Amino acid sequence: MQGMATRIEIRHPEKAHRPDNPIQRKPAWIRVKAPTHPVYHETRALMRENRLVTVCEEAACPNIGECWSQRHATMMIMGETCTRACSFCNVATGLPKALDTDEPRRVAEAVATLGLRHVVITSVDRDDLEDGGAGHFARTIGAIRAAAPETTIEVLTPDFLRKDGALEVVVAARPDVFNHNLETVPKLYPTIRPGARYYHSLRLLDRVKQLDPSIFTKSGVMVGLGEARIEVLQVMDDLRCAEVDFLTIGQYLQPSVKHAAVDRFVTPEEFEDYARMARSKGFLLVSATPLTRSSYHADRDFAALREARAARLAA
Repeated sequence: MQGMATRIEIRHPEKAHRPDNPIQRKPAWIRVKAPTHPVYHETRALMRENRLVTVCEEAACPNIGECWSQRHATMMIMGETCTRACSFCNVATGLPKALDTDEPRRVAEAVATLGLRHVVITSVDRDDLEDGGAGHFARTIGAIRAAAPETTIEVLTPDFLRKDGALEVVVAARPDVFNHNLETVPKLYPTIRPGARYYHSLRLLDRVKQLDPSIFTKSGVMVGLGEARIEVLQVMDDLRCAEVDFLTIGQYLQPSVKHAAVDRFVTPEEFEDYARMARSKGFLLVSATPLTRSSYHADRDFAALREARAARLAA
């Protein structure tokens, strides 16, 4: 345990003073096998060779074995150090390094080498940058378009809080999907996502549709943090008012004893109920399972999104 405590102190210095929250034993429907597929190791080696950061590793995603074995990886640009200190997140917090101007090229080369049909590009929060990193997102999108013109691009962005004009820069680069996660219900923001503002994030998603209605929008929430069912349904309604196309809902998993505690493990039956309710509210696509994450099966889901939109327009 001393080794873990040291790692927490280095990776999450802002959490070191917090009391420990014991990690609960996961139910059977949450457990995943350790990755062993040879393609997993090939993907890992490619990330190392190109000096790329992935949210798959930084956020300790439980689906990394499955996704990397299928050559799916979510690239995390602008470094591995975040300026925020969300209590659910495993990404390191601190003062980030300067932007790597060669990163867009390396990301694009990796996308081309992997032969990806669809790629997800996310980032840490960069409150230290004047534009929050919007220009770096745009340059990365442009580099991928040049290196792999057939690849569709999904961005999972920060909220660009107090960064006037930043959103417009990313939208002008025309990603195929714009994803920004609300993460949780409004009442939990002060403890779970203290550096963010629920209604700002909602307005961000709404503004994307105003700027370019052709871009698919997407958002996700975690459950099992202490939210009530009626609050999750209200979040669904808020997202539909912003014309969000795709909703993901997954179980919160506690990265360490210093992170927010799991309030409870939501059952697969409850996830099915959430999915049914979300579909009835008009989302084009819904993914709601215990292991659902923002980028999980993103390539397959993008194809389903296009089909759903075409079917709705033809109706």
